[in-house]
Amino acid sequence: MQRSLLAAVLVIGLIGTPAQAGEVFGGLYAHAVDTPFTLDTGEEGADIQIGARTEPIGALDFLGKPSAQAFGSINTAGDTNFVAAGLSWKIDVGPIYVRPGVGLALHDAPNLRVDIVTGMRTDLGSRVLFTPEIAIGASVSSRVSLEMSWVHISNAQVFNSEQNPGIDMIGLRMNARI
Repeated sequence: MQRSLLAAVLVIGLIGTPAQAGEVFGGLYAHAVDTPFTLDTGEEGADIQIGARTEPIGALDFLGKPSAQAFGSINTAGDTNFVAAGLSWKIDVGPIYVRPGVGLALHDAPNLRVDIVTGMRTDLGSRVLFTPEIAIGASVSSRVSLEMSWVHISNAQVFNSEQNPGIDMIGLRMNARI
């Protein structure tokens, strides 16, 4: 039931988004990559991510004109799926660019999960998570760019000071201007 609700929210959100979007994007990510920012959650598989971004928002000039973005991530092994929304900045650096972003995500991972070998809790600690990310990209045409990106989800011990394993995803995505 939760996965059906998550899929419905993702579809509804993205159907309404393209009319206002500056670009749409999609990519394939390795799920639960071991980094210094995470603990082993026992999850696996790959993630398919799709989303949309607005043009840079002029009214947020004081923040560097970020774009609003929304995206969803579906795990191929039946592990954690999520939808996220936030802000992203495209910073040109010569022929490439850097795209940092930050937002909030809603996920469908178990509320309580314990590693049977170690006895350690591996659940994510709260239903709402922070989603910092960073990408490095390059344009391949006037409408298409490719990015290598890292997306992290965790509660940053803000929503639960005792539980915060987090999950990192690293992958490639293609962006297409609308």
